[in-house]
Amino acid sequence: MEKRLLIIEDDSLIAQLEKEYLTANGYSVDVCADGISGLNVALNADYNLIILDVMLPGIDGFEVCRKLREKKNTPVLFVTAKQEPDDVIEGLTLGADDYITKPFNFRELVARVDARIARFDSIVSDKIDELETIEPGCIKLCKSSRRVFVEGKEVSMTNKEFDLLWYLASNPNTVFSKEELFNEIWGYDSMGETSTVTVHINRIRDKIDKNSVGIQHIETIWGTGYRFIG
Repeated sequence: MEKRLLIIEDDSLIAQLEKEYLTANGYSVDVCADGISGLNVALNADYNLIILDVMLPGIDGFEVCRKLREKKNTPVLFVTAKQEPDDVIEGLTLGADDYITKPFNFRELVARVDARIARFDSIVSDKIDELETIEPGCIKLCKSSRRVFVEGKEVSMTNKEFDLLWYLASNPNTVFSKEELFNEIWGYDSMGETSTVTVHINRIRDKIDKNSVGIQHIETIWGTGYRFIG
């Protein structure tokens, strides 16, 4: 998905050059020329990062950042001619994520934008994983990133293997028949046989049990089905 940026800059030449460089590097870019309109746009649209000048007509960049932080945590990169240490400290204290002073190299600007967005996306992904993570015993399952860890070591799973393991581990000590598992993971209208459940269970066991010696996680209940030992 294309990343969206907002530039709030009253120098039209600088704003145009920033936009050209960032557009050439795959970003979708909007521009505002004053603090009031820039803040309004930033609060009412979703951006991956905001490039913010400090000295702006209307309200300055520091005030824009302060008001923005009351509502959103969108990454902010200050671009400004103000180079005094106190200015840098004030910007960062208000919640800016980075600070670059004029004149600057446009390749550096692009690199900083790339880095800040990547870091923010990583933090957001980690937080989502924390909300959608279960840790039965020595196993850790992260739903959003579909990652599995056994004893801290990542184990590769196919999509269906992950779905099956997640379902079983989310319902510990509950016995499910092969028919129930097939319908839940593959769907009632799916082509195939319930024997595929057994195949996937065996693959999952091979992957998780060999990384946790002596521990059985999925138990076969003969004549009935399977359960995850919680």
